[in-house]
Amino acid sequence: MSCPGPNRVKFYYPSQEKRRDQKGRGLIHVCYGRGPGKTTRAVGLAVRASGAALHVHFVQFMKAGDSGEVDVLKRIPGIHYYCPGPHPFITPDGPGAVHLEHAAKALAYSHEAIDRGAHVLVCDEILNTLIFGVLAPESVTGLMERCRGVVELVMTGSDAPDDIIRAADYATEFMQKKHPYYEGVQARPGIEL
Repeated sequence: MSCPGPNRVKFYYPSQEKRRDQKGRGLIHVCYGRGPGKTTRAVGLAVRASGAALHVHFVQFMKAGDSGEVDVLKRIPGIHYYCPGPHPFITPDGPGAVHLEHAAKALAYSHEAIDRGAHVLVCDEILNTLIFGVLAPESVTGLMERCRGVVELVMTGSDAPDDIIRAADYATEFMQKKHPYYEGVQARPGIEL
């Protein structure tokens, strides 16, 4: 299943200079850990921001664009969803060209979202690109610096390097204490998928 391109609805977004003057805009959120709920939190924040008339760009890194939240995100006014397309699992041999291309497209779209005046930019699973060596650390820290004071940036993933946690304004670790998967319950659509 391929992911369609970003929504093409035109919105008026204030200039970056004007947005820099708005107190509190442009903080960095890092949601990481081995526990579930990171994407769910990012989706909730995106919905809340859209409800407050903020323009949200929701970008999925290292995902295929077929999880349960995608269809809903595409239907919410003010949220622009983007996924570069199918993303196969990374084998023990390491990432291949398809993984590098997927991450490069998602990163390029993220920068375009900033240029287009996004108020909130969600980069779901971008932290996992660092774990697998798909993006260079400078790519992620550069995106953080570009957003700081301008665009609220939400980044998720299984782990976050200490320098990214230190540079963030919010850092929330999701810890799993118990999960039914380890009792034989498979991932269920609408709950884990």
